[in-house]
Amino acid sequence: MILERELEDAGSELIGTDSMSAADGAQSDWARLARYLDGRGMSLDLSQPIRRFAGGLANRNYLVVVDGQPTVLRRPPDGDLPPGAHDMAREHRILSRLSDALPFVPRGLHHCDDRSVIGVPFQLIEYRPGLVIRGTDLSQLDGRDDAPDVLSEMLVATLAALHGVDACEAGLQDLGQPEGFIGRAIAGWSKRGMLVADGAALQALVRDTSHWLLQQTFRARSPTLLHCDFKLDNLILDPRTLGPVALVDWDMGTRGDPLFDLATLLSYWAEPNDPPALHRLRQMPTTNPGFWRRARVAQHYAALTGTDIDDLPSMRVLALFKLGIVFLQLHRQWVNGAVKDDRYADFAALGEDILLVARDVSNGSEG
Repeated sequence: MILERELEDAGSELIGTDSMSAADGAQSDWARLARYLDGRGMSLDLSQPIRRFAGGLANRNYLVVVDGQPTVLRRPPDGDLPPGAHDMAREHRILSRLSDALPFVPRGLHHCDDRSVIGVPFQLIEYRPGLVIRGTDLSQLDGRDDAPDVLSEMLVATLAALHGVDACEAGLQDLGQPEGFIGRAIAGWSKRGMLVADGAALQALVRDTSHWLLQQTFRARSPTLLHCDFKLDNLILDPRTLGPVALVDWDMGTRGDPLFDLATLLSYWAEPNDPPALHRLRQMPTTNPGFWRRARVAQHYAALTGTDIDDLPSMRVLALFKLGIVFLQLHRQWVNGAVKDDRYADFAALGEDILLVARDVSNGSEG
């Protein structure tokens, strides 16, 4: 049996600032969960504390002990959810197959769509301890002057490795609908944007950016597996080598144009001279000295994969467009009471400002 002390040591030593707080028993009926798992030949150890991982803005992740092993229970947030978001079934399918192809993908262990168990669909995922770098804080890497360069290269190499996986060999050849992927992405995010854009000015901004995107010419590329939210804090790292131990948060995974993943990474990749909105994101520590600039990231990705990146500027506008709308969606969840986290209070303003950055990038006047 794994003792509480062992779990605490694993968390504090390897997870670092990705700390855990005691789970609120009212959020889930843990006894009902134990009975459900028992009926499927699995044992939830309720003598061990159930802890919730800190970090993240949407899905909830808990550390539980199943069959004597630390395991992640992952579930969506409460309330009405945006269409296509927080898809536990999709994520489980990807994790249960892709882990055989990539060593840094944790294995999906079980999926349940029966809401009578804990009120929402959920999944169990292999637990992989390691270092998580959140936001712009690099204090965990004090004394590692090489860390920015190592992390920059690691991010590009990891993304290239993902895009190099043969979807057929991984059993994911029918994941998503890669044909027409970019057009559907523009249409889908435009529709979602109009659902959460309050006021005529913001609605006009969504419409104008959507119209600009529809006028662009995107290259036809062979589809690859996509993560769709690839960034540093979705990677658990080996604290010694800073190599990837686990790439997590796969609920939007699909197949499509690989440049969409690269553009998504670059939408989070702030530089010192960027507009204030990109600094307020505080999603990655890339404004710190030593981190690569976006141009070098793109060039290195192209060199590793052989991908033509001529249309990356337009793809980056799409990624920023999506990101701004995501923050508007998160703010709407806060307004509706689905989440209580007061960090969401300022997300409407941040989302609008990111959309303004997308507009500026589209007309060449960023910064």
